[in-house]
Amino acid sequence: MPIYQDNNPFVLENGKTIPGIEIAYHTIGTLNESKSNVVWICHALTANADASDWWKGLVGAGCLIDPEKYFIVGANIIGSCYGSTGPLSIDPNTNKPYYSSFPTVTIRDIVSAHILLRKHLGIHTIQLLMGGSMGGYQVLEWALMEPSIIQKMFLIATSPSESAWGVAVHTAQRMAIEADQTWKDMQPNAGANGLKAARAIGMLTYRNYTTFQEKQTDPDPEKIDNFKASSYLYYQGDKLVKRFNAFSYWLLTKAMDSHHLARGRGGDLIEVLKSIQQPTFIIGINSDILCPLDEQQFMADHMPNAELYAIDSTYGHDGFIIETKQITELLMQFL
Repeated sequence: MPIYQDNNPFVLENGKTIPGIEIAYHTIGTLNESKSNVVWICHALTANADASDWWKGLVGAGCLIDPEKYFIVGANIIGSCYGSTGPLSIDPNTNKPYYSSFPTVTIRDIVSAHILLRKHLGIHTIQLLMGGSMGGYQVLEWALMEPSIIQKMFLIATSPSESAWGVAVHTAQRMAIEADQTWKDMQPNAGANGLKAARAIGMLTYRNYTTFQEKQTDPDPEKIDNFKASSYLYYQGDKLVKRFNAFSYWLLTKAMDSHHLARGRGGDLIEVLKSIQQPTFIIGINSDILCPLDEQQFMADHMPNAELYAIDSTYGHDGFIIETKQITELLMQFL
């Protein structure tokens, strides 16, 4: 995966500075002569720059977002562990990894890094900017930061500000990581058991009661231990630890908590939403308990050129990466 390096000091919203950043990115397709076929996809918490890897069925050859038609771009968010500058990067001041000393970042900081990459790639127009969950946070921020660049938006399972419920969930996840005695150790696997617990908490909000009842109920009424639902959460925790790290997870949940479009823009969220002029297609998922349909309805009510559709799914919040057939049918009409 290519990496763009910007050696200028990167000033964060909190006033701290990172002495230069690296951004891992992924492109598929060909930029047309008029540079008007760019689709930029912003990823969520533990995903990566390659949307054809994690948004299968929607992005990739033969899908609606097809590299035969579009120049598809994704960038790994700063603070992550998939190539962009983050806690495992080397701090040039110490020549050692940052680990827990990496400064906190906001969604706005993440988008500022995307903008540096956009300029580096010579992209002057983004035909469609799209993302779900935390990816949607980035889309909304970007639309406000560069309104003349972003032509259309697609948002799913997302909101214009982090809810108190979302902050509470993330705080519980960070508490799980902080309870791991290895959390502040200066080594890549620090906090691994805490991260497993944080992922288990997350899975309860990514899915819902119905999904667990349907998929994880034990058929044997005589069972008194080693339940299927327990095994599932241990499995999900183990799987995440193999590909992610606690430092990035802790940091990026903090970034999500910071999400509020009205910060520094007058404080009135409704007025800020009214200022977003781009045609916007919004999808909500009726079983999503992490970012409920009310959040998407609030955006549709106040964004002047937005339309909202709700989809039926038993998969809750995770429906945004699973229900690609329904998403394709709806988004196709918008495009």
